[in-house]
Amino acid sequence: MMSAVAPPLPGRAVIRQRWSDFVFLHWRVSPDAVAPFLPAETRPDVDENGDAWVGLIPFVLSDHAFLPLPPVPGLGTFIEINVRTYSIDDAGNRGVVFRSLDAEQLPSVLAARALFGLPYQWMHAERRLDDTTIEYRGRRRTGARPTTRIHARPGTTPVDTELSRFLTARWGFHERHLGRTIHARNTHEPWPLVDAELLHLDDQLLAAAGFPDLAAREPDSVLATPLGHPGVVTEFSAARRVVE
Repeated sequence: MMSAVAPPLPGRAVIRQRWSDFVFLHWRVSPDAVAPFLPAETRPDVDENGDAWVGLIPFVLSDHAFLPLPPVPGLGTFIEINVRTYSIDDAGNRGVVFRSLDAEQLPSVLAARALFGLPYQWMHAERRLDDTTIEYRGRRRTGARPTTRIHARPGTTPVDTELSRFLTARWGFHERHLGRTIHARNTHEPWPLVDAELLHLDDQLLAAAGFPDLAAREPDSVLATPLGHPGVVTEFSAARRVVE
């Protein structure tokens, strides 16, 4: 069983961020659908039924800091929206593989590309909140400029299941960078997940990431963090090479 509690980092933390206002949309897919997108030395991580998953996940990132320095002036608070799937390597390290990460802050986009090779894109995005719902809208500023609109109603029922842990308690990512596959670990307090209802989805990011049919069908899992929750403080250690 996957743990909702992160294991200790393998080295000192080098990056700290706060993450909040999550909506987790996930679709079941065949492992063959995600395998071509994974870095070398990794394979699809599948659930107990043998299914792989693809996620579309908007959230708010704030208080970004390169440790031991304080938060970077001028970066402030911004929206990130990612399309991702899940991986495992021969050493048993589980991770996220990002097909795309769209963010508002151009300096953060450039830094993440340089440091980790992550496929960040520059996006204009906005978040709207009311008493019961959360809505994200975004348009990428480059290429074909795909758009997304995600409108959801977070519930109040806590969720902690084997599937919710599989989809959210990943504690690291895999990426191909400078000719090698890396795994970077992260840690934060357990997710405060609740059930959620998807009210509207109009999305082109999934298709741009290589999954053209997913947005046309209902997600198989919809989760969120509670409205008004302050979020989780996340720390990353330096990336390590995956041994071939």
